[in-house]
Amino acid sequence: MVLMHTPVCEFGTPAPDFALPGVDGRIWTLEDCRGEKGTLVMFICNHCPYVKAIQHKLVRDTRELLEYGVRSVAIMPNDTEAYPEDSFENMKRVAEQFGYPFPYLLDETQEVARAYGAVCTPDFFGYNADLRLQYRGRLDATTPGREAPPDAPRELFEAMVQISRTGKGPAEQIPSMGCSIKWRE
Repeated sequence: MVLMHTPVCEFGTPAPDFALPGVDGRIWTLEDCRGEKGTLVMFICNHCPYVKAIQHKLVRDTRELLEYGVRSVAIMPNDTEAYPEDSFENMKRVAEQFGYPFPYLLDETQEVARAYGAVCTPDFFGYNADLRLQYRGRLDATTPGREAPPDAPRELFEAMVQISRTGKGPAEQIPSMGCSIKWRE
């Protein structure tokens, strides 16, 4: 596991389009995933301890964001041959186990992850209603083996609520950190 941190948010960058297979058997595009007041694009996987540490919060926050007109989508970018725990079948199992309230998509060619500039799992891209980037931070202070304190800010959730209301993300953002994306050779 190589620990990576996301770069600083490049405010206003447009969201790259995609057409990827979901664990539900359909092909999803960016437009299919778009929220009326915001869209959260997440790069996650099944095996990363950083993703595992926030799974329950990820489900809670993305479900609650629906009430604010923000829809979410998760994309799994890793090389599934080198990391079979991230296979499409295991993606289906994890999505069902946690009751994902968002599409979970496979980026088999890794072209979408490259287009977004994703570097790790989890890597969060929060867009406004115009699909312009406004957030590139972490979910919260939780890390593997260390839960965020109960009074810790829900950084991703609060940022996306702000974006849904104002179209702008917070000026101060703490980078997400996680396992490096497992690129094909």
